[in-house]
Amino acid sequence: MSNENRFNLIDEPWLPVVDVGLISLRQLFSASDYRALGGNPLQKIAITKLLLAIAQAAATPKDEEEWAKLKPEGLAAKCLEYLEYWHERFWLFGEQPFLQIPAINSASLQSYGAVLPEVATGNTTVFTQIQTQKALSDAEKAMLVLVQMGFGLGGKKTDNRVVLSAGYTGKTNDKGKPATGKPGPSLGFMGFLHNFLLGSSITETLWLNLFTAEQLQQLRVYPNGLGTPPWEVMPLGENCETAKSFQSSLMGRLLPFARFCLLTETGLHYSEGIAHAGYKEGVFDPSVSVDFSGKEPKAIWVDPEKRPWRFLTALLSFLEQSGNRNADCYQIRLGLMRARTHVASLGIWSGGLRVSSNAGEQFVSGSDDFVESVIMLPENILGGLWFGRLQLEMDELDKLSKIVYSATLNFYKSQNMDGKAKAGQASNLFWQLCEREFQQLVNVCDDLNQAKSLRKKFAGFVYQTYEQFCAKDTARQLDAWAKNRPNLAKYLHDQTQNQEAQA
Repeated sequence: MSNENRFNLIDEPWLPVVDVGLISLRQLFSASDYRALGGNPLQKIAITKLLLAIAQAAATPKDEEEWAKLKPEGLAAKCLEYLEYWHERFWLFGEQPFLQIPAINSASLQSYGAVLPEVATGNTTVFTQIQTQKALSDAEKAMLVLVQMGFGLGGKKTDNRVVLSAGYTGKTNDKGKPATGKPGPSLGFMGFLHNFLLGSSITETLWLNLFTAEQLQQLRVYPNGLGTPPWEVMPLGENCETAKSFQSSLMGRLLPFARFCLLTETGLHYSEGIAHAGYKEGVFDPSVSVDFSGKEPKAIWVDPEKRPWRFLTALLSFLEQSGNRNADCYQIRLGLMRARTHVASLGIWSGGLRVSSNAGEQFVSGSDDFVESVIMLPENILGGLWFGRLQLEMDELDKLSKIVYSATLNFYKSQNMDGKAKAGQASNLFWQLCEREFQQLVNVCDDLNQAKSLRKKFAGFVYQTYEQFCAKDTARQLDAWAKNRPNLAKYLHDQTQNQEAQA
């Protein structure tokens, strides 16, 4: 490919924005009315991490006071100034291509579809048109490279025969042969669930998620602090001094450079890049939540059958009056308290991609899928009463889902039938119905009466689900239906008892 500079990400439209389409980096920081990012959840995470890397490089505030004075408008202005200064480092094609390593050109050439999880390549069955390979625009190529930085799939598609750092053995196995590529650090083994605070605009979202220098000093997980963004100083190899700095800085988690890529007209040269420690070693993206309360650290993974909103109490466990903190997400914990006092509308966005693995090869199969959800938080989020009530009601919903499962299972058992599959489907349907009312539950959890009043709706979902999966057309079915129909007297009695006490 020609070394002529072409397609500058600051000037050209390539960032998907809701209700707008594609915009450039300059456009994004020049207007305050862009509501939210578009694209699939992985693209949203990758873009957010890139924008935060730009924001941190341009305007990391010293402390909370400086952060408050900065405001979204001040952050956007500083980002524009910063991008103008580094304009020449944002060419997608040229002598210094953005987030690419020209020296990796001896690695095997992969088709673009080979590194896109939603595209079926090789002997994989194609079920929908979305899974077919297609020619990519320059904007789509820019997005592809960005996503590969942290979300590259593990497997043999990385050409690890090519090693740029002399003596580096991280890309070889015990037999001295090229090793299978490791999953990107932002993806992990099954697909991490990522979480960000959400404001009323993209620039406000970036401001809410911006770390101060003071906070970075407290995060010992990044001993090199903020670090340097890759467009300022690019790594020369897998184990060069710049690469080592990336392994221990915030910049190295926002843009991990876990894949060395080089775009061509027909595909990309593709090899494993910088290796990063994982959450079991205590290092992870600030948007990932990890539970350190047990013997082994446990990350929160994407689960298509368990929508992200069901993890809300885990993400907010630091609000417990007891001070216990199990799952810890730096992005939420360090930003939520200050954000609550500065913005009227505040939410939590959670999302990611579930992946499967077999013999070191990662792929999207079966029930694997993208997931995302947005939960808006009430103004009184700081109250311990609100969080305690939310925990209680979520625990009760979990009990109801188990009641649905067992009632459906026993309905089929009573007729000497295998009902495990139906019971699982019934439980999933119950949670889908609950999702409709979950935002309302979040809104009223500071009010005991209002929270309890919602129980009638959730109880109704139990009966609705049971009716759908347990027929009563025959005498035998009717007998099994009546025998196993859920009894929610205790769940509803707590509500009635509370209302009488308040009368």
